[in-house]
Amino acid sequence: MRIAIAGAGIGGLACAIALADEGHDVCVYEAAPQLMPLGVGINLLPHAAKILGGLGVLDGLLKAGVATRELVYHNRHGQRIWAEPRGLFAGFDAPQISMARGALQFGLLEAAIARIGEKRIVRDRRLASFTQDADAVDIQLTDSSGGVHIQSADLLVCADGIHSAARAQLYPGEGPPLYSGRTLWRATTYAKPFLTGSTMIMAGHQDQKFVCYPIEPVREDGLQRINWITELAVPLSRRREDWNREGQREDFLPRFMQWKFDWLDVPALVNGAESPIYEYPMVDRDPLPRWSHGRVTLLGDAAHPMYPIGSNGASQAILDVDALSRALRGHADPVEAFRAYEAERLPATAAIVLSNRKNGPEHCMQLSEERAPSGFDKIDDVFAPGELKAMSDKYKQLTGQLNAMKAKP
Repeated sequence: MRIAIAGAGIGGLACAIALADEGHDVCVYEAAPQLMPLGVGINLLPHAAKILGGLGVLDGLLKAGVATRELVYHNRHGQRIWAEPRGLFAGFDAPQISMARGALQFGLLEAAIARIGEKRIVRDRRLASFTQDADAVDIQLTDSSGGVHIQSADLLVCADGIHSAARAQLYPGEGPPLYSGRTLWRATTYAKPFLTGSTMIMAGHQDQKFVCYPIEPVREDGLQRINWITELAVPLSRRREDWNREGQREDFLPRFMQWKFDWLDVPALVNGAESPIYEYPMVDRDPLPRWSHGRVTLLGDAAHPMYPIGSNGASQAILDVDALSRALRGHADPVEAFRAYEAERLPATAAIVLSNRKNGPEHCMQLSEERAPSGFDKIDDVFAPGELKAMSDKYKQLTGQLNAMKAKP
């Protein structure tokens, strides 16, 4: 079938690779005139990494990033609340990968070009609207100079992000994304490795949090590129969400000046940023009643934008791709395939959106702040036996990690 994909982000490119491998005639339409790699970090969870392994792109991505060894939660005093091994180090048969978002996107872009050809990834074509009948979808695209272009396909997969034009057409009364009350500032810094050199850490609580993890192997000079994120509760943001908006240190750094732990100096890491600091309001949208409408469906952030909690944004988009590919393989009628894809993925992702609004697995940091705001002598004085593991396992079950991945014997 002729399948058009709107959006050359992570979900759209992974979808192009998967559907091309199934023998479909795929074309990707990307709004940006030129794709630019964003240097901030991203995480792929093991079940998503396994899917990319099946598409033949995992090895290259792993070389560009870091196989995460452990995830550690701390309070705002730098005290360890909970730690767990991740990916390969937890006994799973696929890694968790921390890497630059641009490296992931461009790795997928290279693979997509190899499958469908450079000319079938069409830049400067923003999805504006669509119409459909029983046999095809007509797609209206615009370019940066105001030109209008009409294309036709058998199916349209809309992976056009949190400001999806397709979603807006299907749900015209939805309005803008919903602001959480918290804003992120993020950048990368070359610094000496901390803890294991492949550790992801989270520190603080709901209204003030710091996250960091390495996204590249250690260089010959002993330094490593570390992605970091600060998060603060701030008044309502009126600005449109844009990953490329630059932020200012003075808007957040004073709140973190005392965060100098014996294992990490947060102010030094922030002040050493080698990249611009990007500011982004933390937003999501309410789950939808439907994604699939005839020959059109939504995927990734167009379908289920969620708070960046639990490393699920990109990973859930890749799980969407796998489900969509399987549905098209298993149903002769593509409209039925889209319904089956939605039936599998919509409830699962809706549950994650709602859980992330309650901090997901990071709830342990909020509980630590509420129960022991001045810190603790022993973590057992703060949490009941088994309480922390139960919270972690519950979220893994919710996000599909425990179902999709089987630990090695």
